[in-house]
Amino acid sequence: MGKIKVTKAPIEGLYIIEPEVYGDNRGYFTETYNKRDMAEAGLNMEFVQDNQSMSVKGVLRGLHFQKQYPQGKLVRVIQGRVFDVAVDLRPGSPTFGKWFGIELSEFESKQFYISEGFAHGFLVLSDTARFCYKVTDFYHPGDEGGIAWNDPSIGIDWGVIAGSSEGYTLADGTPIILSEKDKKWGTLDKLNQN
Repeated sequence: MGKIKVTKAPIEGLYIIEPEVYGDNRGYFTETYNKRDMAEAGLNMEFVQDNQSMSVKGVLRGLHFQKQYPQGKLVRVIQGRVFDVAVDLRPGSPTFGKWFGIELSEFESKQFYISEGFAHGFLVLSDTARFCYKVTDFYHPGDEGGIAWNDPSIGIDWGVIAGSSEGYTLADGTPIILSEKDKKWGTLDKLNQN
């Protein structure tokens, strides 16, 4: 039924996907995933699991990856607004250590496909956000890796974060909320030493 618009991001392996949205005075309908349309666009990934999370404003999740079992991710926001980021960790890639970010929201149909070999994270900009994503491999406990969200060698511009004596906040003063695990990730150069 539907067709998709696929735009390559500036880093190879990252794609912005916009499904067709059919709307009228009753609301709208969209296909959030169609294997045939993806294949016609040259995207032949096989998804094995769907995940959903809910987070409050200021939550920053990431930057995460799996070491031995990397996952491709097709991400979207069904409620709220987030700034979503991918960092290239592919050995030998000409864009190794580079990042790309995009705002995703419930008000647009945009999705973001992140190929295997990238670290991923997002920052919640709305009061709450519901985040959905398909993955190309199962979660493997003990295979998790991560990089500090504020690693200066990567230099992600989260856009609305300002340092203060209280720590990091959004521009409106909302504190950035990190999990204990996400507070402890090292920098990219430490990752390369392991």
